Amino acid sequence: MTAQPIEFSAIDGYPLRGTLWSPDAAPRALVLIHPATAVPERLYAGFARFLTERGFAALTYNYRGIGASRPPRLGTLQARMRDWIELDVGAATTWARQAYDGLPLLAVGHSVGGHAIGLSAGTTHLRAAVLVAAHAGSTRLIAQPAERLKVRLILRVLGPLMSALLGYVPGKRLGLGEDLPAGVFREWSRWTTLPRYFFDDPTLGAAERFSKQQLPILALGFDDDPWANPAAIDLLVSYLTRAAVERRQIDPHAAGSGPVGHMGFFRGRAGTVLWPDVANWLAQALDTPRGASRPSLSIAAGNPA
Repeated sequence: MTAQPIEFSAIDGYPLRGTLWSPDAAPRALVLIHPATAVPERLYAGFARFLTERGFAALTYNYRGIGASRPPRLGTLQARMRDWIELDVGAATTWARQAYDGLPLLAVGHSVGGHAIGLSAGTTHLRAAVLVAAHAGSTRLIAQPAERLKVRLILRVLGPLMSALLGYVPGKRLGLGEDLPAGVFREWSRWTTLPRYFFDDPTLGAAERFSKQQLPILALGFDDDPWANPAAIDLLVSYLTRAAVERRQIDPHAAGSGPVGHMGFFRGRAGTVLWPDVANWLAQALDTPRGASRPSLSIAAGNPA
């Protein structure tokens, strides 16, 4: 296995940095790993390394403003969350197609990275995709009152205040992950106030975009995730009207993975239990002709939602 640092340009020319993970032998496919909000690519390194052991190449990368793609002065970066989805994800797909011409492409999208699979025009080039904890992020869908209040306080009070003072949102201090460009935070915050999240934003056209996607999709949720709960995930995938969606809800305790929550799928302890079956699903999807029956997932503790 080799890990090669790479740089490629987003559609508008913004420089993005990531890592290409390659198996020792010729890869059977390349897996694009689209990250979650405020999460740098290092969270996905273990999963990418595991995929190479299964014969896949993998691409991890950082959205603009995050990790190695952060500019020297974050407060000067003009960006929206839709720029991650439309410009950065699209560029990662284009880079993969050019670097591995003719090799099948797969994708794993974490949270907003899963949203991108529904929204991006580049999804037409994918053979199959996995959504991990991807959900409609309206705060009214958070079931626990205390968690709902905490998230609203961060997104609607503390974040906007800190953004006005600093020119960016100090995500590390607020428990959001990496620091966030102010414009990305503002658009995200606005979407969380809408009943159906970004599907209620007429400037995005999310419902129409989702309805165009036609590929096998595995949508994973975890019982201990306070944000991507079944109702929020089901609302999101309900717009994938032409995709072959397999929806699985996993009880981490029954699966023996330890806590998963919103981030834990990509950490080593949970990965030893959960990653093999997801890799098998991707392999089966790769080997299944379009229009044939969908591959099944064999995680023992997973139940159809």
